[in-house]
Amino acid sequence: QVQLVESGGGLVQAGGSLRLSCAGSGRTFSRYAMAWFRQAPGKEREFVAGISGTSSSTYVDSVKGRFTISRDNAKNTVYLQMNSLKPEDTAVYYCAVSLTIGDYIPYDGMDYWGKGTLVTVSS
Repeated sequence: QVQLVESGGGLVQAGGSLRLSCAGSGRTFSRYAMAWFRQAPGKEREFVAGISGTSSSTYVDSVKGRFTISRDNAKNTVYLQMNSLKPEDTAVYYCAVSLTIGDYIPYDGMDYWGKGTLVTVSS
């Protein structure tokens, strides 16, 4: 059974940093695109960052220059380093996998989802 388990969320002051991790099991994801999404209270879930099987990456404009997505294929894990956090970054963060190989990073239609980890940024 495929599982994605996020960790690293918590409460941080504005300007602080957090590193989210998402560990996969039940299948090797090294060839596939992985991504982070978030859902703030009362809002729709949005794409935050993605990394392809070839390690190209893309970000939503609101986090460019502050967040960095990376992956460790040996650990079947994807990370999201979040710096200069703002109160508007407060959300539940989900990792997801798309069974898409190559450079392409989908923004929706993901195949597997984690259950999420809460990030709260206080002002």
